[in-house]
Amino acid sequence: MANYEAVIFDFGGVVTSSPFEAFNRHEAAHQLPENFIRTINATNPDTNAWARFERSDIDAAAFDGAFRSEARAAGHDVGGADVLALLAGDVRPEMVAVLDTLKARGYRIACITNNVKTTPDSPDGANPGMARSADKAAEIAAVMARFEMVIESSVEGVRKPDPAIYHLACERLGLAPAACIFLDDLGINLKPARAMGMGTVKVLNAAQAIADLGALLGHDLP
Repeated sequence: MANYEAVIFDFGGVVTSSPFEAFNRHEAAHQLPENFIRTINATNPDTNAWARFERSDIDAAAFDGAFRSEARAAGHDVGGADVLALLAGDVRPEMVAVLDTLKARGYRIACITNNVKTTPDSPDGANPGMARSADKAAEIAAVMARFEMVIESSVEGVRKPDPAIYHLACERLGLAPAACIFLDDLGINLKPARAMGMGTVKVLNAAQAIADLGALLGHDLP
């Protein structure tokens, strides 16, 4: 059994519900092909509008137009602003309980999140990818405050799955990768962490993630 000291969480799709669910609802409501938005975001993944926005290479206005151009090239008219409105997921209370349990048991907890810059009209300064109302902003802030450290792609200018962001997390924690577990809902984001020696958990749903994390740690979690 590995001697893990820290557990690092992705945020959207792990601590909160996945924005992919909202994407699919939007696609169904607007007669778009299923997974159309995800496909746009996965095409040219290092240089597309989404990647540039998460690295803060472009602002929200530029992202709106750049994403629309990519969507039109793929056959449908979808603006980047429409996508941003779909990003805020619901907090999973069972995952928040796990954060509290881990802290109580002496584990260090941190977060690596691909996100976009806060905009002036975001409620309470909340990241638009995390909250679309003042109440939700406060809820998100309370969860984020539990983390010892949060690494944001929009702040660092590097995003998952670039190995540099995982190395940055380990450096700031002062831990070797082998002392850390990383949870993410995307396999592509887990591969670099695993290659570095981290324990990894692919999150399909909260119950499965909690069970798999407990198995790695060697004890049950609530």
